Amino acid sequence: MPELPEVHNFKQYFDAAATNQVIDRVTVHDDKIIRNMSGPVFADVLTGRKITGSIRRGKYLFAQLDNGHDLLLHFGMNGDLNLYQDESDRGRFERFALHFTDGNTLGFEDSRKFARILYLEDRLDYIEQIKLGPDALELEEAYFLQQLEGRKTTLKGILLNQSVVAGLGNLYVDEICYRTRLHPASRVNAMTLEQKKLIYREILAVMQYATENAPYYRDYPENWFWHTWRHEGGQDPEGEGEVKITKVAGRTTYYIEGRQKLVE
Repeated sequence: MPELPEVHNFKQYFDAAATNQVIDRVTVHDDKIIRNMSGPVFADVLTGRKITGSIRRGKYLFAQLDNGHDLLLHFGMNGDLNLYQDESDRGRFERFALHFTDGNTLGFEDSRKFARILYLEDRLDYIEQIKLGPDALELEEAYFLQQLEGRKTTLKGILLNQSVVAGLGNLYVDEICYRTRLHPASRVNAMTLEQKKLIYREILAVMQYATENAPYYRDYPENWFWHTWRHEGGQDPEGEGEVKITKVAGRTTYYIEGRQKLVE
């Protein structure tokens, strides 16, 4: 699933493909992923609009329009973007496409239809409605420590909570827990202040490295973070234990028994 670094990559692609482009027409093949209006209405409100830029917050990408409204792109499990000119290059799972006046087409693909596409008249109101927290790359230590204060939830549960930190998902949270040597099921209220500060530092370190290296989520390099250790029955590459699988916060979770301390 695309997480913050992957959506950062989508933003770069989108900006290069769509900024300052005027939408000549919109083709909707399947409007299931368009969540707040029908396909025909969606096409109508976007036609003639100019894309002026984009804003990313966590896993959400907001395409800014010249009328002050936004097109929200949330990529779900496996959403993707595809810029093309020739119709033969249209993706098999394209759900809708923006046809620009310069002759290019930007298709939104989603084979599993878990993406969320919305036309928003008020972006800030929507962010408040869904209680979306600060972006992980803009996380401030004082805020983060305050959010952890007194919480009885698990470490993984708090990091996956998008109202606390926006952008962290299952894979990167497992990586952060691995790097801090803390078991994902550790209880937040039992952690020391230094452990909480370490978690904060690793969030920033992982997110900064990942965004700077712009990963494509379907083709990670072999040495990409969890690829070196997150395998069932494998061994910690640093020789400190065996990889185990459990459920934490309702999610499949990998950890190294013997390396990652359970704090409770």
